[in-house]
Amino acid sequence: MSASIAVITDSSSCLPEQLAARWGIGVAQIQLHVGDHLDDEHRFDRAELIESMRAGTPVSTTPPDPGAFFWAYQDAAARGASAIVSVHISGRMSATLEAAREAAQQVRIPVHILDSGTLGMSLGFAAVSAARAAAAGAQVDRVIAAAERRFRTSTELVYVDTLEYLRRGGRIGAAQSMLGTALSIKPLLTVTGGEVSPAARARGVKRALGKLVDLAVKTAGTQQVDVAVTRFGGPDEREFEIGGALRQRVAGLGEAMLVEASTVIGAHVGPGAIGITVSPVA
Repeated sequence: MSASIAVITDSSSCLPEQLAARWGIGVAQIQLHVGDHLDDEHRFDRAELIESMRAGTPVSTTPPDPGAFFWAYQDAAARGASAIVSVHISGRMSATLEAAREAAQQVRIPVHILDSGTLGMSLGFAAVSAARAAAAGAQVDRVIAAAERRFRTSTELVYVDTLEYLRRGGRIGAAQSMLGTALSIKPLLTVTGGEVSPAARARGVKRALGKLVDLAVKTAGTQQVDVAVTRFGGPDEREFEIGGALRQRVAGLGEAMLVEASTVIGAHVGPGAIGITVSPVA
């Protein structure tokens, strides 16, 4: 990454550590509150969190402390950055942007805060695009444009076993209309206008996952796209089967990734959730 422009995101981006490190992307940790325990999300054991959720332990999320952003920004400045592009989870889903803006006021170099209007690898791919532009020597306006092009054209498609966890966390958005359906009807969700919204529904897990792949293939069309399949606590074979189907059916497939959902996203979508990000390559 260029020494002159730093790129920061948050842990809802689901960026694998190696990918973030490769492009020098700073990742501020959103916090989890599990029972009486509050800490950065990456400090929680995934299997223990899933067990706690299934046992009914209260789980909620909290934005990064402004101090976390402040030190991330200060570190970037100390390494010679002349500006920072900080791209984050939808402001309609989290107060993370507010924490970033508060910290930015205390830093001596310009910090450009971007509301991605989304989350997951739609946000992750946007951060990577920004970092690539910075590494190529782009000026800050071009780095911002690279991130914006990516998150504005990317699509999140998500299968959940139940809407209950989204309801508990207050992140259900327009998908509220799908509550109360028969247990055998599985919801498929997307992100529209910065909020969770319905995409489709299907009877049974197998049909729902098949429909999820169909929607991803339709979304990709003939474009060149990067795709990420994200899971939270579901069977491994689901992830690999979906990834294999996408490799066969998406004509313009670029990079294909299998990633773990951040525990913050998992806390809202619940165990067994599977997501597909379709991100056109600019």
